[in-house]
Amino acid sequence: MSILKIARMGHPVLTRIAEPVADPAAPQIRRLVADMVQTMIDANGAGLAAPQVHVPLRVLVFQAPQERSQGQLAEEEKFDHTAPLTVLINPEIEILGSEMEGGWEGCLSIPGLRGFVERPAHIRYRGLDGTGREIARTAKGFHARVVQHECDHLDGILYPQRMSDLKSLIFETESRHWTPREAM
Repeated sequence: MSILKIARMGHPVLTRIAEPVADPAAPQIRRLVADMVQTMIDANGAGLAAPQVHVPLRVLVFQAPQERSQGQLAEEEKFDHTAPLTVLINPEIEILGSEMEGGWEGCLSIPGLRGFVERPAHIRYRGLDGTGREIARTAKGFHARVVQHECDHLDGILYPQRMSDLKSLIFETESRHWTPREAM
């Protein structure tokens, strides 16, 4: 496994639509996935898409650990805001309602910055894992946010393009000056 170089905002690979993967179980895809997981963990990221490591394919990896979940789970909450380490190839997202949820996002391709982004709160996603088996899950909270963020990379979209107000694009070092009320 190798740590891969992460493309930064401005690199053309981040602006193009990634190509579908024909064989998710191919040795070169398995190697790419292993390297992406290693790179994501090394960079302390919640997710990583193949275009971020200069590979224009529809492959992403993510994890939504409990400590990164932004919402407090209500007792009656039926959806888990967390997700295990997941490989998702050729993903598709279906929005399951009109409710939007705002949250602060960062990106390994835009180091040092955070932005307040509104996204659909409830989604269903499907795709293939690294062996070609189908994955289908419903997600809310941070889990839904990270999947949408990483899928955006596959379509050449970075989170600032999803922001409604660039006043909420800040350096991480200044985040202590912001409260949730100020972000909206």
